[in-house]
Amino acid sequence: MNPITKAFQALGGKDIHVTVSTEKPFVDNAPSGRVGLVLVAVAATLLFASLGQTIVTTAMPIMVAELGGVDHITWVITAFLLASTIGAPVSGKLGDLFGRKVVIQGGILVFVLGSAICGFAQSMEMLIAGRAVQGLGGGGLIVVSMAVVADVLPPRERGKAQGLLGAVFGVSTVIGPLIGGFLVQAFSWHWIFFVNFPVGLLAFVVLGFALETPPRSSKAKLDFLGAGLLATVLSVAVLGSNLGGTVLPWGSAAFLGLVALGLAAAAGFVLAERRAEEPILPLGLFRNNTFLVVNTVGFMVGVAMFGTITFIPLYLQVVQGVSPAVSGLFLTPMMAGLIASSTGAGQIMARTGRYKIMPTLSTALLALAMLSLSTLSEGSPLWLVAVSMIFVGLGLGPVFSIGVAAIQNAVPRHMLGVGTASANMFRLIGGSVGTAAFGALFGTGLAQNLAGTLPEGTSLRSMSATTIATLPPEAQAHVQHGFSLALHPIFWIGAAVALLACVTSMRLRELPLADARG
Repeated sequence: MNPITKAFQALGGKDIHVTVSTEKPFVDNAPSGRVGLVLVAVAATLLFASLGQTIVTTAMPIMVAELGGVDHITWVITAFLLASTIGAPVSGKLGDLFGRKVVIQGGILVFVLGSAICGFAQSMEMLIAGRAVQGLGGGGLIVVSMAVVADVLPPRERGKAQGLLGAVFGVSTVIGPLIGGFLVQAFSWHWIFFVNFPVGLLAFVVLGFALETPPRSSKAKLDFLGAGLLATVLSVAVLGSNLGGTVLPWGSAAFLGLVALGLAAAAGFVLAERRAEEPILPLGLFRNNTFLVVNTVGFMVGVAMFGTITFIPLYLQVVQGVSPAVSGLFLTPMMAGLIASSTGAGQIMARTGRYKIMPTLSTALLALAMLSLSTLSEGSPLWLVAVSMIFVGLGLGPVFSIGVAAIQNAVPRHMLGVGTASANMFRLIGGSVGTAAFGALFGTGLAQNLAGTLPEGTSLRSMSATTIATLPPEAQAHVQHGFSLALHPIFWIGAAVALLACVTSMRLRELPLADARG
């Protein structure tokens, strides 16, 4: 009986045992040509999954116009983010249990299924459901793809490969909206989902040839209880940070109930993992210096990164008066810096075998870049924004590539998938929490700065570059100045968080990197 059949049987509530690999991956002694094919296939799969998150941004206004449900539009992004956060650790563990091949191919099928639901959606609710299915598959594809790198390369070479995968993320962030815009203009918004069918089929076939399922020789019990409780904890973290203070007032019974649910699930998760034969997220990893330090830094860097991505386009459109398309292009310098520093850090790691100093230096640079952004005002030149964004990217890159490779070097081989998934999971949670907190801070500051300065009947909730252009010149100047001042605390806090990440990274204990696989 195959593992997938057994997993479905487990849904009936019976205790079953599944086979777990204790052998080294087949590629340990594979020819370099096969390893190269694996890495190309993995990079393509990662691009395929990460484009799913960014390609919809330019099509969202058109989708809303056709499907309606403008009040649910943010859920097109939130549903994908939430499902990705849940899917990452679960898929990472399944990859450890069953081998990467069956999990990554299953992830492709789930992602394509979600794409089909989205492409044929006739309502906003159906579209959101499809995005959730897409996210579940996409989150798994991202982490399992990264874990494959640890299967095929020795520790010293993994930073280089993870740097290249980090570059794939950067590229997807830049070209995703461009591809989405082209498909919407040339065909229709449905094609931003239909295009995944041939790409997914090709990735499925290539990975089927490139990867092999290793032999299985021991047994363990699937941790369904731990997976369910972890999914609940992660859902509360993402939903609470996105809904708190907006849809759900901080002191409301609904929000407090959500917090209580999260705390209860967290307590239950700890108890369940202590007893589980094969825990979905082994608690012993939190006693691992590398796991703890890297993921703490990743959480804090996620706060700074997503805060920047969210508010810089807003500043450019409202304060500087540039178009939405041009404001999006200002994220390109950040991604260029991220790609350069991510790949460069991987090269240094491969050549020297050292890595501890790089996250420390890069987070210090990130703190300086955030301080530079905190000086922006209505009179700031656009080149200053671009230069600051380059340094933000340079500060982010090494944390991504070195962090994942360091965790993979520090955890046991049978926990590679879980360890790899943790890096993505904590960064996403940091981004979600940070964006929500910064949004609340910005809203409060903006209301204070513009109190009594707006013409009667003007609402902050509908404030945009278009509405600002209709205001009298004096009111426009007040609004632009108020926006600038409201953004300053965000970047001050971002700088403080980055500096804290820098100090935390100094606690990282550097472990030797082997030159050989195994």
